[in-house]
Amino acid sequence: MEKVTQDCVVSISYTLMDDDGNILDQSPEGEPLEYIQGYENIIPALENELNNLSVGDERNVRIESEEAYGPIVQEMIMKVDKTNFPADAEFEVGAEFEANSEEGEMIFRIIQVEGEEITVDGNHPLAGVDLNFQVKIEGIRAATAEEKEHGHVHGIGHDHEDEN
Repeated sequence: MEKVTQDCVVSISYTLMDDDGNILDQSPEGEPLEYIQGYENIIPALENELNNLSVGDERNVRIESEEAYGPIVQEMIMKVDKTNFPADAEFEVGAEFEANSEEGEMIFRIIQVEGEEITVDGNHPLAGVDLNFQVKIEGIRAATAEEKEHGHVHGIGHDHEDEN
């Protein structure tokens, strides 16, 4: 029986919950997520937990925030004046936008709007959250040479010709 090992394309159905049981994400019914084992296409700590499982195996995996999206970094939460945004920006809590930082381009979310002052957060939305996965292995196959070279699964309609 084939097992999850390096260079396999693994299909998983999953539900991701926080510690209170709130569903944060899940694979659509009948549409498992595919990734290549060993390429960090998914959280490495989850990838490690799936090693050597077989089709049909199910696993509940808890991953501490430090092993997932990291802790909340307070320096990534800052107040910015509205004048620093494009003229047509809509200031709604939850809105995301790209901005240049010392680390390069980053995604920031608006978390508070107070008059002319906007509070933004550059942390990943799941930073500081311990993750609880319910995972089922739906399929395993060898990755193609092209998939391994590109570092990701090539599904139906995937085409690299437009990227050149």
